[in-house]
This record gives sequence, C-alpha cells and structure tokens, in this order.
Amino acid sequence: MAHTHLNPRFPAENYLNRELGLLAFNRRVLAQAEDEHIPLLERLRFLCIVSSNLDEFFEIRVSGLKEQIRARTSVVTTDGKTAHETFRLVAAEAHAIVTEQYEHLNNVILPALDEKGIRFLRRVTWNDAQREWIRNYFMREMVPVLTPIGLDPSHPFPRVLNKSLNFAVELDGKDAFGRSSGAAIVQAPRVLPRVIQLPEELAGCEYGFVFLSSILHEFVGELFTGMTVLGCYQFRATRNSDLFVDEEEVTNLRTKLQGELPQRHFGNAVRLEVADNCSPAMTEFLLEQFGLTSADLYRVHGPVNLVRLMQIPDWVDRPEMKFRPFVPGTPKGLSKGSNIFENIRKSDILLHHPYQSFTPVIELLNQAASDPQVVAIKMTVYRTGTDSVLMESLIRAAQNGKEVTVVVELMARFDEEANISWATKLEQVGAHVVYGVVGYKTHAKALLIVRREEGGLKRYAHLGTGNYHPRTARLYTDFGLMTANEEVTHDVSEVFKQLTGLGKARTLKHLWQAPFTLQPNIVLAIKAEAESARAGQKARIVAKMNSLVEPEVIDALYEASQAGVEINLIVRGVCTLRPGVPGMSDKIRVRSIIGRFLEHHRIFYFYAGGKENVYLSSADWMDRNFFKRIELAFPILDPKLKKRVITEGLKFYLADNQQGWEMNNHGIYQRRRSARAKPHNGQGELMMTLGSAAVDH
Repeated sequence: MAHTHLNPRFPAENYLNRELGLLAFNRRVLAQAEDEHIPLLERLRFLCIVSSNLDEFFEIRVSGLKEQIRARTSVVTTDGKTAHETFRLVAAEAHAIVTEQYEHLNNVILPALDEKGIRFLRRVTWNDAQREWIRNYFMREMVPVLTPIGLDPSHPFPRVLNKSLNFAVELDGKDAFGRSSGAAIVQAPRVLPRVIQLPEELAGCEYGFVFLSSILHEFVGELFTGMTVLGCYQFRATRNSDLFVDEEEVTNLRTKLQGELPQRHFGNAVRLEVADNCSPAMTEFLLEQFGLTSADLYRVHGPVNLVRLMQIPDWVDRPEMKFRPFVPGTPKGLSKGSNIFENIRKSDILLHHPYQSFTPVIELLNQAASDPQVVAIKMTVYRTGTDSVLMESLIRAAQNGKEVTVVVELMARFDEEANISWATKLEQVGAHVVYGVVGYKTHAKALLIVRREEGGLKRYAHLGTGNYHPRTARLYTDFGLMTANEEVTHDVSEVFKQLTGLGKARTLKHLWQAPFTLQPNIVLAIKAEAESARAGQKARIVAKMNSLVEPEVIDALYEASQAGVEINLIVRGVCTLRPGVPGMSDKIRVRSIIGRFLEHHRIFYFYAGGKENVYLSSADWMDRNFFKRIELAFPILDPKLKKRVITEGLKFYLADNQQGWEMNNHGIYQRRRSARAKPHNGQGELMMTLGSAAVDH
C-alpha cells in the first residue's frame, strides 16, 4: 500500500482538503472563461475544459469517496475530515461551480458569439426552411442509427455507457403490441456529432449550429408512431472509471487489462446530469435506476455535455477570436539534418516546451533508428497517443536490428488502450516490451541510446518532465534535457536495468529515484536549507509542480519556514499546505499560474549555500509519486542551462502579475493583477523570448 504519513507533526487544521483543492483549481480555470482579456472562442474552450476536468474528478475522486462511504471506512484525511464530510463539501462546491458555468455560458458567452455571427439556433427560433433541413437531417443521418428502448417488464432499463448522451422520453398511448409503458430511453450513438452546422444561407449568419439534443427533442415523436410524447429530457451518467485491477493477483497484466477496460464504461454511477426541464417524476425514476440521491443530481440549463463544444473553436475560422498562432523556436544547431549526437557530445541541450519545438526529440529517436552505429535504444512510455511518430521510430529501429527495449506503462489512466496497442506492435517486430514493475506505475520520462564510437560504446540520454507525446508538447510546459554526461547516462542505464531485470537498487550518483531516494532526498534538501537559516545564512527554496499533498514534505516545509527559509511554491493544481499562517508558515508563499498552456514542469531549486541546486522531475510532491511510482528527478549540471531553468522556469513565473493567483492561508486564491506595476505575463514573455519569432539564439 501507499506509504502514508498518518501522524503529521502538525494538527489537522494545518492542512487543506485535497478534493476541495481540486475544485478550487477548476474555479481558476472557470475564471479564464470569464476573463475578458482572453479571446472569445478560447473562453468557450476554457468553459469546456472545466467540464472535462469535472468529468475526471467525478470518475476518479468522487467515486473514491463514495467507495469509502460504502465501505464505512473510518479513515480521515490529513485535514481531519471523513469521506462523508468531504463528500458533502465537495457536492456543494461542485454544484456551485456548475451553476456558475452554465450561467456564464448562457448569459455571456453565447450572446457574445451571437453578436459575432456564431449562433446556436434554439428550436423556438427555427423558421420553416431551417426546420425542413433539420428534419431531413434527422431522418437521413439520425433515425437509422437510433435505437429507442421502451421500458416494460421485458425491456428493463438499459445499460447506459459512462458519459454518453441519452434521452428519457415520457409517452402516452399504446404501441403496435398494445403496450403502454409510458417511458422509453433513446441513446445517442457516439458516431453522431453533438453539434450540427447548418448551411450559411439557411442559418442567416456565417456560423449557425444546432445541438443534436434540440433535433432529437423536436422530432422524437417520429420514433414512437401513434403515441404522444409528453416530454423528452437529455441526461448523462458519470461512472466510477478507476480500473479494478488487483496488480498483486495478476500474472499477465495486459490480458487482465484488456478484459477490464470495456467494464470501465459500466462502473457504479456517481453523478447524474439532467436538463433543467426534466419532470420531477422522470428525475426520481432516473436517480433510482442509477442508485443515486439528490446530492448526485446536477440540473443544467443547456446541453449536458459541454465537453463536446470543444470542437467549435476549430470549426470557426475567426483568427481574431482565438489566441494568435504560435510557432515554437528551435535552438541553433538543432535544425533538421544536423547530426544530433555530435551536438549533444559538445554540450548538454535543454529544450523548453512548448516555447521550443519538440522536433529535436523526434529527430533524436529518428536518427537513432537509422544510424548504423546505434546498437541499443531503451525508452519509457507513459502517454504517447494513438498515432505516434516516436513509436514508429522505435518499430523501425527494431526492424533495423537494434536492441530496442520499451517500458510501457499499461496503467496510464485513460491511455491504456493506446499503450496496449503499441506494445503489441513493438513485440511483433522483436522489440523487448516490459510492463514496468508490478505495483508501481512507471511515470519517469527517460530515453537511453547506446552508440558504438571510437574508444567503445557511448551513451546518450533524454530526460524530461513530460510525456513523449508530440501533441501535448505543444500545449504543456515541460523541460527536456539531452545529455552525454557519463555519470548521468550511467545512472539512467542503471534505472533501465532495474525496470527490466531483477536485483537490488544500486546507488545512483546524480538521479533521485522514486520509490527509493526521491522523497528522502527532497526532505533532506529542505532540512539543509532550514539548517542554513538557523545558522544565519541565506536559505531559499523555490519549487514548481502540479500538486503538493505529501504530509512529510509539507511538515519539512513548515519547519523550514519557522527556521526562516524563504519559500516560494508555484503549484498549478492542488496544494494542501497552508501558506502564511503566523508562527507556522509565514515565510511560505503559494501561487498558481493558469494560462494558455498547461503548466506541467516540476522544478526544485535549493539555494544550498550558494551552489543553487536545480532538479527537474516527472514527479509531483504526492504520496503516489513518491511511493507508488517509478519517477526520476535529475540535476541540471551545466551552469548556463541551470541559469536558464531558474530564469525561464521560475523567475518568469514568480514575476507574473497577469496569470498568477496567490493563495491565502484558508486555501482561497486571489488573482494577482496589479494596475500599478508593469504587467508581466510569464507565458507570453517566454513565447516572445523563445518562440520562432524571437531572434534565434
């Protein structure tokens, strides 16, 4: 089981609640949708991201709380709350967020889009010509794939897929068989688009859209000939999507997972969303079918699945209503065609995505696959996506007779299917595919290339804070280091040996590795700063990550603050540490940056008596990363590159007074916008400094 630090040295009120922290993060994302400085279609996109985040929150976090309540566990969280108390608070806050989200959609975003000629046509406004076109669409495209299911003793309530769009229909009258069930369910197949675009001349505006749900509401009677439709209501159920694979019991994880994945769509329901026009009787009936209570019910004014509106900005060709296109820069000497191994031998290379291109990483693997001097390639794969040039390169390398070893993480949540499919393809061409270590997710991002050169074999490594995924490398902020440093590459080689073979963990010279040395080394580094502060020397910690929840590290930070260490934490999502509490954490400041790109790099800076130790990592400061995953933190040894990480990864973000949110000691975030100070937008300034429009350097 995860290492849990059940007796923090500080009382429960010194920690914030993790689930409420996740919802607070979603409030900050919602604030992006409400921010008039942001282009309109991007605001719509942020609104959809909130829905997507909430889906995962219910599928994983709320379902976990419900499991605990069902099992009547007496476990209390670090902040001293039971699952019951947490669920009550979470339900209230989630309802408030959803209400605000739909109000903003209906009262602000849709009217503003309407003014710009982007309209969502409601049924009551359709004219005869529009109605005729929409009816034809319904008969031609929808009727053939719809399956209405009448509810009666021989047709029980159907199994409703997780997050699928469905309609509950109330009926009156008898059907062809003389049955009068009074109710039916119509499931909207996934193949149908949720939003349909009308021809411009018909819509009366440049972009006219109709919701699938509006079409179905209007013509649902066609599916029930001779009966009267009393009501038609869209609904959507969210289910527990955590996989129930007991890794200890599994001999073949892949086969077990393949059996488990289809079941994910039918886990216990945890939330029911219905349209606000749903009758009380039908609402009660649906709650009963899903085994839910009124606390799990979300009545919404609009489509129940806002995530599907995410496509609209891509369909609408209005550059002025979107972020300006951004082309990442490519560092000098790394242009296509240059010998990448030669470049890495000269000096370490640091790439800062998405401001700098991910292409050199693709190129490194590409060159390794066809370079006759390369004898072996080893790589960890966590998320790659269904179409991956990197995986294609690995397949080619194996076909070219190189020793290819890939550590595939089958339990990468929601990416399991893609990973299983790549694992199969790699095995077919003779690559060694290893599924990491049972009981530990392999989350480290590492690539090792062994090349035959004069004087013997030479190793090259790429270590990163983000996945080997070209698409997310354009949206997430991450660092990647390419190095031929013999000590570092030797460490990487040792890690691969551990992942693929058996044997004791060897001591690594530079890398900190979870589940062995990462957490203890972070605690030691924090304590060393506290010692310096007590001795009257300068002491400083700056750390950037996605989440901070591990109590032992939090306790060490509290003690360091009391010793006088200046601590700046940049935490995008959940932070259960309370900053600025007099006498406990006065010296700690917590901020969160939410912007155009998803903040994803993990950077740990310790002043270390002037040595300024800087580590980059794949790991957040969470129990699961420290104790249930294989993670790496690697130092930046080249002084020039270290300076870059401190400037680009920390200083730019600490100076940000446009997208920065400051957390107070109650866990409430305030936007840090100063009218008086010179505006600083970290992401914007990095785009200017490193993007292709910047002077090549």
